[in-house]
Amino acid sequence: MSYTDLTPIPFSNVEITGGLWKERIDTVRRVTTRDCIRKCEHNIENFRRAAGLSQGGFEGVFFDDADIYKVLEGVSYVLMGGADAQLERQADEIIDIICAAQQEDGYLYNFFVLGDLSKRWTDMDHHEDFCVSQLVEAGIAYRQATGKDKLYNAAVRAVEQMMRSIGPDGDTWISGHEGIEMALVRLYRYTGEERFLRDAEWFVEQRGHTKLRLPISYYKTFFTDEYCQNTAPARELTKVTGHAVRAMYYYSGLADIAAIRGDKELQAALCRLFDNVVPANLYLTGGIGQSAYNEGFTRDWSLPNLTAYCETCASIGMAFWNHRMELAHGEAKYADLVEREIYNGILSGLSLKGDRYFYENPLASVGTMHRREWFHVPCCPTNLVRFVPSIGGYLYATAPGAVFVRQYIASHAHIPLDGGEIELRVQTDYPWNGSVRVEVAACEGEKRLMLRRPGWCERWTLCKNGAQVQAQEEQGYLPVTVRAGDVVELELDMPVRRVHADPRVAEDAGRVAIMRGPVVYCAEEVDNPGIPTEYFHADLALQKDAPLATAFEADLLGGVQTVQAGGVRMIPYYAWDNRAGGGMAVWLRETD
Repeated sequence: MSYTDLTPIPFSNVEITGGLWKERIDTVRRVTTRDCIRKCEHNIENFRRAAGLSQGGFEGVFFDDADIYKVLEGVSYVLMGGADAQLERQADEIIDIICAAQQEDGYLYNFFVLGDLSKRWTDMDHHEDFCVSQLVEAGIAYRQATGKDKLYNAAVRAVEQMMRSIGPDGDTWISGHEGIEMALVRLYRYTGEERFLRDAEWFVEQRGHTKLRLPISYYKTFFTDEYCQNTAPARELTKVTGHAVRAMYYYSGLADIAAIRGDKELQAALCRLFDNVVPANLYLTGGIGQSAYNEGFTRDWSLPNLTAYCETCASIGMAFWNHRMELAHGEAKYADLVEREIYNGILSGLSLKGDRYFYENPLASVGTMHRREWFHVPCCPTNLVRFVPSIGGYLYATAPGAVFVRQYIASHAHIPLDGGEIELRVQTDYPWNGSVRVEVAACEGEKRLMLRRPGWCERWTLCKNGAQVQAQEEQGYLPVTVRAGDVVELELDMPVRRVHADPRVAEDAGRVAIMRGPVVYCAEEVDNPGIPTEYFHADLALQKDAPLATAFEADLLGGVQTVQAGGVRMIPYYAWDNRAGGGMAVWLRETD
């Protein structure tokens, strides 16, 4: 049986009940949301000034509005997971200030409100539409979380003002930083109003036909057709180009539109792009964007480790896009990539304490790379604060008569299906072991339970009510017919394994990396004293026949599975630089 057009189950239907992700969500609730609010104070002050509540001009980077919107979206998701009166009160106060700064016609962008309003909507790289997109995402989320519609109403007014200025009846326009496409589709799905979907399509159709316009931006050197994905119309795309985050947001919006419209040409273009990203422009950790120069792509098969950019936001963008690709095609390979991102490229961006961050995520360090308290452009921290608490939205999806379990995280889910509901309770200590227990707590009649067989897993066993089941894999999923009260147990063999790069990746020739399940491992200097720092980039070695042993260490880095690879001790990549500084390497020189 073939499945396409899956329906995602929102994270509001899913409770994360334990394990690694429960701990990460709790940390975001307790620490990261408040940390981001505090560090975004100058963003909030710009709104105060724009509202006339205090004096002064604009401070910061022109697109700073977007970061406080993302924080409010993250706060909304935290509130959906449980009441927090203090956090909600803080959010309400910020929203009052934001709405007071909105102009009578709906325009809301502090850089020009506090500067020269005559220049609004004249520079395609000035992120006005991107800020609107983040306002929309936050407005919808906060309304869903609290029932309060003040921010949502402001977002709708901002969209309407934007489309009057640059829409079909206004002027041609290319978004310098994509994101508006996804946001408008979300607004369409939330309201059912066709106009918002048409607006999203209008933004897409401009690209590849419209000349760039940038009279103000100080990023003129970078703002080229290649940099902003303007080399061809959407349906003719064949190769990823330019800024990695912007590309992922664009492809995510395209995937949304293709799914709604059933646009086969657009889907075919997205498949071509996927085949170009994977594997020719993909790091082992799921990171993308090789170069700091353009924060993006360079050339196929060039994947340097020490200078890898791999922006945290780009990994989040990859999760956005591949989540949508799997919904469209029902193929586990896309969920496999989401898994790689969430346990490596994304998770590495947030410190275990929740108040330090990585913007870049290289695969090697000579001791000069460290997590930071904040950034001049803090897009990665504010992106993490909204992604982590929404992880439940990546776990389940449905098709007629079937529920797909896409990611293995301890959870309790209420899933609408065929006019009724199926209730699942998942128990697992994934990714530290491969045992997954699914209890069908409620189900009307018989349904198919589709369990993803991760691409890294070669051996597995499947049981229903204690008896082994022989399942014929479909699209990377293992189907089991279930009723209420059934218990399905999946055991995924999870040995430590050596990984070798494609021979076209010159930087990793003669090197080996270590993985266990979906987790990429690295060697840190703090665990390997006596090895010179510089060796972690160039000379740290592992013998081909060295034994590989694993152990769970509950008191280390929040509780992790470590690997002893010969004489080298290794930890999960996402946890590096949470202790003493020093060298780090993912790819080790392989010796005889």
